[in-house]
Amino acid sequence: MDTAQICSDLVRIRSENPPGDTTDAAEYIRELLASLGLPVEMVRGPDGHWNVLAGDRSQPLLFSGHLDVVPARENHWIHPPFSGYNDGEHIWGRGATDMKGGCAAMIAAAARHIDAGKECPVHFAFVCDEETGGRYGIRLLLRKKLLSPCDCLIAEPTPHLSPSIGQKGLLRLDLSFKGIPGHGSLYPYEGKSAVEEAARFVTWLRELNAREYPVDQELRVLIDNTTASLSAIFSLPDAGKVLRRISYNPGTIHGGTGVNVVAEECTLQLDLRLPWGISPETVTEEIRQQAQGAEIDVVSSCTANLTHTDSTIVRILSSEIKKEYGAPVRPIIQWAASDARFLRSAGFHVVDYGPGDVTTLHARDERVSTTQLTAASRIFEGVIGAYARL
Repeated sequence: MDTAQICSDLVRIRSENPPGDTTDAAEYIRELLASLGLPVEMVRGPDGHWNVLAGDRSQPLLFSGHLDVVPARENHWIHPPFSGYNDGEHIWGRGATDMKGGCAAMIAAAARHIDAGKECPVHFAFVCDEETGGRYGIRLLLRKKLLSPCDCLIAEPTPHLSPSIGQKGLLRLDLSFKGIPGHGSLYPYEGKSAVEEAARFVTWLRELNAREYPVDQELRVLIDNTTASLSAIFSLPDAGKVLRRISYNPGTIHGGTGVNVVAEECTLQLDLRLPWGISPETVTEEIRQQAQGAEIDVVSSCTANLTHTDSTIVRILSSEIKKEYGAPVRPIIQWAASDARFLRSAGFHVVDYGPGDVTTLHARDERVSTTQLTAASRIFEGVIGAYARL
């Protein structure tokens, strides 16, 4: 199987999320895996949310990837976002980097291993909705107990020498601030503005962000690696602060009914990313103290998580990356989130590593180089071979 061709085919199969309909992409994957002689099971969520499981689930290694992609506006792309155009150097289009290229590299690697007559120590889970929180994807598979804890490689795009072995925690809150309405001409002497209450709270978030949490030696090395990687890719020299501090984003805010009425209600959607050393529950309780009187709903949460550098999956993957590129491997930790957080919380040892141009992730002109696709597929084949020898 040709890695670039599989990637190109997948990009041409539209699977934007929302709405999250992966029917056609899942069927394409099902046919590929079935052609390898692997047992395949399709697991359905609502409204075309299809997942694909394949292989013997008692095997020690899970390859996983998501089939959904973020939406793309059709205009201002060098090549149309769902063309899957191959110019000989890159595959272009939405999902080429995140992460249909990684899915293609995994399948091609397994195909070469199986075609060589070798027993395959890996099973597969391709899921439908990583981009919107995994409710009908990896979380559904875990809830149905269709996957059991093992070592896992997710083909999320990463720098080529830097597998991601951990990620910050996540806390998403919906807050509703209450006020006392009145005529706008008498404020602030009469009434209580819910908008101003929300503004005070948002201002306090800067104090929350100013705190820096201590880390152990393993995390210190990983933060240094990540800082170097981010500085090289995104010109972000303060990555160490990003990883040691609570980052926050007041993503949406809505309040008031008119310019001449003191606002009775103001709602805020808040996204926080938590470093190691602080729990979502602790942060939520402090927020309740700061936003007294506000209604607070915890939408989702998880603690910062890590697969240790001396684990089998990290050691084997790092060895194969070094063989491919002939350079030292520097594992990193993520400031964002992926399906890895759900798998780690369920007892899996997880690493994110895959091909792609991370500067185009979720952006216009998303693309993956054919050289990276080929290298990643060789690395994945090496990982499969190493697990077969265990």
